[in-house]
Amino acid sequence: MINSRTYRLLCTLLMAVWLALPVASGQESPRLLSDEARIFLCTCSPGEVLYERYGHTALMVIDSELGISDVYNYGIFDFSAEHFYWRFVKGETYYQLGKEDANWFIKSYTYNGRRVVNVQELHLTHEQKDAIYRALIVNYYPENRTYLYNFVFDNCATRPYYLLMNALRADSSQGAVISSTYTGAEGKTYREFIRHYTLRGSWSDLGTNLLFGPKADKPMEGEQRLFLPEELMYYIQEATFADGTPLVDGSYVHPFEIEQIPWYETWYFGLAVLFAVLAALSLYDRKRGARTKWVDYILYGIYILLLVLVTFLTFFSIHPLVGFGPDLLIIPSIHLCARIIYLWR
Repeated sequence: MINSRTYRLLCTLLMAVWLALPVASGQESPRLLSDEARIFLCTCSPGEVLYERYGHTALMVIDSELGISDVYNYGIFDFSAEHFYWRFVKGETYYQLGKEDANWFIKSYTYNGRRVVNVQELHLTHEQKDAIYRALIVNYYPENRTYLYNFVFDNCATRPYYLLMNALRADSSQGAVISSTYTGAEGKTYREFIRHYTLRGSWSDLGTNLLFGPKADKPMEGEQRLFLPEELMYYIQEATFADGTPLVDGSYVHPFEIEQIPWYETWYFGLAVLFAVLAALSLYDRKRGARTKWVDYILYGIYILLLVLVTFLTFFSIHPLVGFGPDLLIIPSIHLCARIIYLWR
């Protein structure tokens, strides 16, 4: 008897051999999809936790004649993986390409309080659809499906985009896709757009400001902005072939709904409270002629830990945007200003 693991391995090997046959023989590639096949770019709304705040992108392949209904998703990772958090700090986070049933994919997002906000059908030739599907199959091989994730340069949005571009550029019948009208975030900085999704004024917003250095303040140009799923969605909506034919039908897409946080939950208010507490403590210390040193020591410890973290990320990690910046002085400046009251005579 052949167990299930051996069976899956044999199927994978047979598929690999089958895909390779036309290359070896110089003949035309075998068709993987029928004339009924359709390919969609799926864009999912933001979630509550930080790594979900930017939304998500996936590719859906539907072929009713062959019974194919799959979503390919480059955003799979495992918290329980060995040394996950240490690798995350170093920027060595490995993601995987996942495959699941299309209906289950949509239902799971709905169940988790999110939704697939846009499903854009890509108007492609059969050869282009086959090229994309072939690339997805090869990418999903166990030896290929894991990749080194990079938040800005290599993520769940950039992978489908470049896979699509490679398939289109390989087909000279229509030429490469171009963007005719959409400029989007071009000219804006990484920091500006990231703050848009982390909720300006949230504590996550403060954290990104403290960790991101001058590299985050460089303007985005061209394809650089397409690491954001919403930007990719808009870009694809306005994309045309060289002959002017649109890549997708329709002129409207649903923008992300970015919630606003109440003023009393912002870091602005939190640091204002910190200043008020430290100022009151300074007045109290001044009246009694002694200083509450343990409060200062706690804050000094926080500064040192933050500097150690930024130093490590800057020199020993591969995170692209971190570094020393003026925002690191925000909390020490508040601390200093509030404690000057104690020193004032």
